[in-house]
Amino acid sequence: MKRHNQIHWLGLAIALSSLVILSFGFAYLLNNLVAKFHFLSHDFAWLAYLIVFGTSLVSNLTILAPVPFAVSVMMSAATKWNPALIALFGSIGGTIGELSGYYAGYLGRKLAISEKVIGHSKVEHWIQRYGAWGILFLAFQPIIPFDIGGLIAGAAKMPLHKFLPALWGGKFPKYIILVYAGVGLIHFIPFMSQ
Repeated sequence: MKRHNQIHWLGLAIALSSLVILSFGFAYLLNNLVAKFHFLSHDFAWLAYLIVFGTSLVSNLTILAPVPFAVSVMMSAATKWNPALIALFGSIGGTIGELSGYYAGYLGRKLAISEKVIGHSKVEHWIQRYGAWGILFLAFQPIIPFDIGGLIAGAAKMPLHKFLPALWGGKFPKYIILVYAGVGLIHFIPFMSQ
């Protein structure tokens, strides 16, 4: 039993490290791409916010999507435009995108998620016990994919007027932290801020 848990945590650590490396790799590539096109200035900030919104929306629409690309777009855009607004537009897009998982759970629990998924019972317990606070916590923490929480909240028929504010309340501060940490790291690492 101990050996199984160690392998699980090792796999989780490797997966998280890979996601972080991918995110910074994408951010580096996007920064270089944006630097080559000097026409992108403050006149096009609205376009950057729209791209961040759309990228976050699409990456959260799919269940268990590769999120590093959306985070990379946010970090890269935040180096040129207002990081708080980047996080705001990203969190709004991400919140709307998570409705796909919520409605998948709402319309058919057995079709949407298996109880054998790792973390299912723990997430279900949190949502049943803490309701919207459980959703807020799941949306804020970076380890457990939120898709499981959305599916379970939908299957539990959590009212949408409780689900959405809790979801956004967790995503926005998480994105603020990710964006500012990403910008700080991009500016700290010499080859990334070129």
